[in-house]
Amino acid sequence: MIAPQKRYNDYSSFLKNKFTERVQKISLDTGFTCPNRDGSKGVGGCTYCNNNSFNPDYCEPEKPITQQLEEGISFFSSKYKAQQYLAYFQAYTNTYADLSLLRKMYTEAVEYPGVIGLVIGTRPDCINEEIISILEEIAKNHYVSLEFGVESTLNRTLEIVNRCHTFEETKAAYELAKNKGLHLGAHMILGLPGESREEMLNHAVELSKLPINSLKLHQLQIIKNTLMAFQYKNKPEMFNLFGLEDYLEFITDFVGLLRPDIIIERFSSQSPTDLLIAPYWGGLKNFELVAKVEKRLEEKNSWQGKYYQP
Repeated sequence: MIAPQKRYNDYSSFLKNKFTERVQKISLDTGFTCPNRDGSKGVGGCTYCNNNSFNPDYCEPEKPITQQLEEGISFFSSKYKAQQYLAYFQAYTNTYADLSLLRKMYTEAVEYPGVIGLVIGTRPDCINEEIISILEEIAKNHYVSLEFGVESTLNRTLEIVNRCHTFEETKAAYELAKNKGLHLGAHMILGLPGESREEMLNHAVELSKLPINSLKLHQLQIIKNTLMAFQYKNKPEMFNLFGLEDYLEFITDFVGLLRPDIIIERFSSQSPTDLLIAPYWGGLKNFELVAKVEKRLEEKNSWQGKYYQP
């Protein structure tokens, strides 16, 4: 087989081909919670979760959606003159509310000047036909991306990290959402407690069976003020965190197993240094990590889908 010109299906190329102008996501915080926080399924939330590790300063749930968009767009418009915006419902579970409130918030976002679509992060067990119907209607005139936190394809891992849902529920959620005019995304954490290298590589095989359009890959990071931080301090043997070189070797093998049409949105996470406990990769920026991944793929003469088995 001959390697493609680009060794993986990258997100920036997708955006350039999809939209006429530069596109910027504006993160929003609705103030919603999660079913493993409010007691309906569990308490405490996911053991690794601290939303402060990715929420911008302007994201405050007390502020209306319009105000958050206004402040976010004001921040980014000073950097770029011509661009469009995607309203990114990011923090916690953004389909976990009454239908009337969801419809109001989504509609308010897409009606804001310059906003051309939605990106909605949620859990696989917090979706239903009514919510899909709302999103399908919006998708007739706007871009709508629905992202599920998959995190692992192993039920034992999902239990360990207190996700309070199963991989079977993940598969059912994608079945419900497919063929509805939605861009379907997945979020995956690599290096969760107890998973072997072979099991983590098999995540690529299982993800490739799902009707997903894009994928965000994150290495496990231990963040302050989480249950996982307490576990890491008191039971460090639970964890086998990736060093940078190990991760480069692993992620390039992982990419080789992925279905070739899946858009890879990111290879890693980058938590603020004041919240990060481990692993520390020397302050490596996202674009620097991407360059290293591309170099390693070239060195191994590998590419996305090289080892994919339909």
